[in-house]
Amino acid sequence: MSDALIIRDGVIVADEWTLIRAADDVYVSAPPVGNLILPLSVWNAQRSAINPNIGVWIDGADDPALLADSIDQLALIAVDFPKFTDGRGYSTGALLRSRHGFKGELRAIGDVLRDQLFYLRRAGFNAFKVRSDKDIHDALQALNDFSETYQGAVEQPLPLFKRRAVLASNQSNDRSYLKTTGANYG
Repeated sequence: MSDALIIRDGVIVADEWTLIRAADDVYVSAPPVGNLILPLSVWNAQRSAINPNIGVWIDGADDPALLADSIDQLALIAVDFPKFTDGRGYSTGALLRSRHGFKGELRAIGDVLRDQLFYLRRAGFNAFKVRSDKDIHDALQALNDFSETYQGAVEQPLPLFKRRAVLASNQSNDRSYLKTTGANYG
């Protein structure tokens, strides 16, 4: 049952998409239809005829720029993590969001574990297909493992020291306003 579930935008939901792992799994002489996540090779071969609700998956070795000219036509991009120790997908996700402006669902697939989710979200992922032998409910809790981050990221571009400076400036402005108006709010 957990195979049919994903985490999307911080909530466990049913997965409406079917992941096609190999070009052999799809009839490549006719355009595929339905909510399919196609391998990059199939998508490239048929992208002019493909339904706009089709997703594509790439792996960490693929250059995200290969999708740049069609980024607005894709409902979903999945990045495959063949091993949890392969960190190339983090960079791929960050590039898809920050450099190429992808606004749709960015999904981590493959060997995705609880310990990765918080950091994957920081890299721009908003959906996660947790490995089938792991508890998706436990994995969901990982999104809240840390209450604050020091570094800037796709999810929160400002590093902590700049966020604090903005907050201090706003508080200083609030105190100035209170002094000039004679208001006393405690």
